[in-house]
Amino acid sequence: MARPLNVAVQMDPMTTVNIDGDSSFALMLSAQERGHRLWHYEVRHMSLREGVGKPGATREDRLFARARPVQVRRVRDDFYTFGPEEILDLASMDVLLMRQDPPFDMAYITATHMLEHIHRDDGTGTLVVNHPASVRNAPEKLLVTHFPELMPPTLVTWDTDAIRGFRATHKDIIVKPLFGNGGAGVFRIKHDDENLASLLEMHFARSREPLMIQRYEPAVRQGDKRIILIDGEPAGAINRVPAAGEARSNMHVGGRPDKSTLTARDREICARIGPLLKRQGLIFVGIDVIGDWLTEINVTSPTGLQEIGRYDGTDLSGQIWDVIEGKLSAKKSE
Repeated sequence: MARPLNVAVQMDPMTTVNIDGDSSFALMLSAQERGHRLWHYEVRHMSLREGVGKPGATREDRLFARARPVQVRRVRDDFYTFGPEEILDLASMDVLLMRQDPPFDMAYITATHMLEHIHRDDGTGTLVVNHPASVRNAPEKLLVTHFPELMPPTLVTWDTDAIRGFRATHKDIIVKPLFGNGGAGVFRIKHDDENLASLLEMHFARSREPLMIQRYEPAVRQGDKRIILIDGEPAGAINRVPAAGEARSNMHVGGRPDKSTLTARDREICARIGPLLKRQGLIFVGIDVIGDWLTEINVTSPTGLQEIGRYDGTDLSGQIWDVIEGKLSAKKSE
């Protein structure tokens, strides 16, 4: 880029960041190394106000956040410094990284609606990454259902009889909350497990959301592969091996990262979904593959950049910024 960019990062509190594994931190560090200026805020600090535009302004709605300029560094226990809090007009930013973690609930959905007020694909306003409307329309465990030929047998339902019938057919199943993250609330239920009814009662007593049920894939014992796609193209992969006695491979619950490469089947999956991701403005995406099957497409707050970089030396954060800068440059020059 010919000039430094103003970059707002909408994410969880900085105090929650793990500098050795957090992809948001890696993106911020890469941006700073390129000379871009950073601001941090939490989604709860956003406000959408109408009728406060300057006289003569063509757009009267304004999206603000109580934000702080921030500098980051890879120093444990001293990895960020905040400047004084300010009221930031988010429409004045060149780039906004939407990086808060799920759950993908109504608060999350509301945030995407608010960010649509400033997002511009034509280079005249703020580039929100990932595209807020596309994020809203592509929650992890539902976007994948548009590619049934790539998935293991899967059921999304509220119907407990349908769930029992699915287990009767496939014997060994995985039960997932539809809008969770990090492996929370994921259960493996075998054909003779007597806890299925209690699990369903507990879930539906506290939630109106359906569950996702998938056939258990024994290949998960060899790992659940996270593949990063950047602007629709595969850029790297890491294998996540479940801990002993665990069906879940998420690193949040003890999964072990291991070096991985892309197989022919992985590339087939990426080639099938990549054009849709690119078309919808989903620049940074992480997909999960177990054996030959695509199980999730993560678009809200994907992870894996640092783990992949440690194993193969790939600077995925830099590649993401190359794409962002390229998109802004291309639009500005048109």
